[in-house]
This record gives sequence, C-alpha cells and structure tokens, in this order.
Amino acid sequence: MTVEDSKKLLPPEFYPSWVVFSQRQKLTWLNTHLTKIWPYVKNIAFTGVFRLIFKPLVPEFPCFGAVSFSLRQKKQMDFTLKVVGGDISAIPGVADALESTIRDAVEDSITWPVRKVIPILPGDYSDLELKPVGILEVKLVQAQGLTNKDIIGKSDPFAELFIRPLRNRTKTSKVINNDLNPIWNEHFEFVVEDVSTQHLTVKVYDDEGLQAAELLGCAQVQLNALEPGKVKDVWIKLVKDLDIQRDKKDRGKVHLELLYCPYGMDNAFTNPFTSNFTMTSLEKALKSGDTENGDLGSKKKTVIIRGVLSVTVISAEDLPATDLLGKSDPFVVLTMKKTGMKNSTRVVNENLNPVWNQTFDFVVEDGLHDMLIAEVYDHDTFGKEYIGRCIMTLTRVILEGEYKECFVLDGAKSGKLHLNLKWMAQPIYRDS
Repeated sequence: MTVEDSKKLLPPEFYPSWVVFSQRQKLTWLNTHLTKIWPYVKNIAFTGVFRLIFKPLVPEFPCFGAVSFSLRQKKQMDFTLKVVGGDISAIPGVADALESTIRDAVEDSITWPVRKVIPILPGDYSDLELKPVGILEVKLVQAQGLTNKDIIGKSDPFAELFIRPLRNRTKTSKVINNDLNPIWNEHFEFVVEDVSTQHLTVKVYDDEGLQAAELLGCAQVQLNALEPGKVKDVWIKLVKDLDIQRDKKDRGKVHLELLYCPYGMDNAFTNPFTSNFTMTSLEKALKSGDTENGDLGSKKKTVIIRGVLSVTVISAEDLPATDLLGKSDPFVVLTMKKTGMKNSTRVVNENLNPVWNQTFDFVVEDGLHDMLIAEVYDHDTFGKEYIGRCIMTLTRVILEGEYKECFVLDGAKSGKLHLNLKWMAQPIYRDS
C-alpha cells in the first residue's frame, strides 16, 4: 500500500503528519519525550524507510483498527545536543559519550521490531505491541588474528554483544591482556522479540585503560539463520563498519556458539542453561523436601551440568609436513580448559593422514562452562613442534548426547581432525 492509497482510506485529519515526508522524516513528536532530560535533543532528522502495518482489519470504515509504524532500515540520523546557554559539543570529553548514548536510545525507540501503535478505532491493541518470543543463548568462545593497536606489546581485547543497542541489554566480556588470539569462553543470554528481522551484533575492542577503547572490528549474525533448539557453531569475519560492505582488510574473526530457544517450544527440547534441566531422583527428593520446609523459594538455583565426556580421536587428514623429508610424526593432546586435565594419543610416525582410534574419558564438573582443546603436534627427538588446534565447547554434546565431527585445525596451513564426542550427564544444583 502506497502513501496515496492510505490517504484514500484514512481522512487527512487522522493521518500522522510524519508520513508525508518521503525524503527526510522530522520527528517533532519525539522531542516531547526527549525534552524531559538534560541535556536534551533538538532538531532530530534522519532518512530511512518506514514500515506501516494496518491491523486489525475490521468491517467498518476505514477498514482497520490501528496503524503500527517503525523505521524498517536506518540510513542516517542527525541531531543537536543543547545545554542551557550553549552547545554541548563545547564540553571536552562529554559530547561523544552522550551523543552515542542518545543515538542508540533514539534509534532503538523507533527501529523495527520496536513499533508505535496509533489506535484509529476504539479497542484493545495490546497484541500489536512488542513482546519477547524467545531466548538466544550465546557462547563467546574465542577470536583469532585480531589487529594489533598497541605500539608496545599486543592489543588487550574484549567484546560487546547486543541484539538491541541499549546499555542494560549490552553484554561485555572480560579483557584478555596482550593477546591477538584470545579465548573468552563466556556465556550470555539475550531476549529475542522478532527472530525474522533481528540480529546479534558483536564488537571487539582494544582496552586502553583510562582512555576510550578502540574498535578492532565488528560483525553481525542474522537470527533467522538459526534453527530453534539446535546449536550452531559459527566463525564470523570482523569488519571496520557494518554499514560498509566492502572491507578487504583482514581484521580477524570471532568464534561463537549460538542456541535459539523460542518460548513454547516442544517439550522434547530442554534448554540446558535453564534451572529446570532434568534432575536425578535423589535431587528431586531433596528439592521436594526443601519445598516443604519453605527454603527453596528463597534460594536461587544455578544448574551445574556434571558428567563424563568421552572423546575418541579417530584420525587426521592433510596435515602439513614439518620434517625435512616431507612427513610428520603427529600426535594429539586433549585438554579440559577449566581443570587442566590432559590426555595424549600415541605417535604415528611419518604420516600426514594418521589414524589413532583412541578413546579418552574426562570427568567434567561444569560442562556448560568448560571446553575441550585438541592440539596436534609433530614429535621430534628433542621435543615437539606445534601444528594446530581446535577448540570445542560442550553445549552441543550435552544436548545431543553424542556426535561425530570433522574439525578444521586453527593455526595450521592445512589439516582436519576427526573426533567423536559422547556425554553421560548427571546434573546437580548448587545454591548461589
């Protein structure tokens, strides 16, 4: 429906004034809310494409009960920050921080899936308002090949993640000092309101102490690419600016593990990050006893996924040659990151496609927050030479029970590692 078509259905006196500006939308209505803060925003203007929804359809004129509108895609926004007696840009160090905060708040208040509902006919239109539809579980695993911004030493990277750019919805990782290949292994949870249009944004910064952090790169993941209830392991390339599609410079990449859990999903699926994960019969009895005594309601329960991880190192293929004769003597070292437990395969001499078929068991105390590191080495007479590694979180094996996968070796010119992972779980609960 075009603007002209909508004018035919809706009398001009009921038509929102901002719709008629096709090139530059002046949001004078927004200033009625923003003038309540100090400093306040004036002269807001931006270009973009609006989304109009005429719903619900009714038999009486003008044939719909309400109009919902939002900015479908932001192009550019300009505004002026004012204080009493002058322009706030004259205050050193304050303008940038306030401008960024206000810009994010303004954009989030009008950009889809946020929408404004204008009732045309009397009625209850609460079902048109924005509502959560699910939870996105995000594991920030690691990054590789980040840009070095420090003159002395290396960058000190940390990451910010968000779906909506609000301060109370933005998650920040810990800082890994002096490392261009940091391993975070941190878990975050986000509320999803529209899986078809929203995306997860990741921004990696170099921590500069008292100074403002410097952006190393950013990336986005579309949520509509995720299959509900299935863990997706992704590497995403970092770019300088999300609005600039052509960025040929290598700024590194980020490793994420994503799990989308919509509300009302089939009972056959259980989100392992929630506290209602399956308990043993003993734990159910203990929980029932606590409930009778009235203690359970006053305590927060944190689920701890405890069990045995069985890892079978099957084989490797296309390993790089490290010896002078064009061969390698490879072996694999398996390490659990939190506990430091290690196991090693035997050495296969002079072989770039070795077969091991060896199985190792690890007792894991906290499966959701631990990770398995598999490193491939070349055995030498006086030591060993590093070839490459692959890092795996345990979320997928906890959900699926067992799976077989071929992992690309990070840091190696070539090579893949074939592993089979099996999980035997015993969840427990701890008071926190």
